[in-house]
Amino acid sequence: MNKIRYFVESQAFGVCTRLGEKMNISASSIRLYFIYTSCLTLGSPVVLYLILAFWMEMRKHLRRHNHPTVWEL
Repeated sequence: MNKIRYFVESQAFGVCTRLGEKMNISASSIRLYFIYTSCLTLGSPVVLYLILAFWMEMRKHLRRHNHPTVWEL
């Protein structure tokens, strides 16, 4: 079970972890709420999760583009 948990936490986009840091809540409880709401609403929060993951990657890319390192010049 720990191997599966480690794989999901390391391979996921980090949306639940980021939300947990911002709202000062544990990431595991946010993941549980996400799973419960996905089951109750037939998967509609998955779309929200993917939008948030895309937004986080775009912010990371834009920050890197605005402040390039020596190796990127």
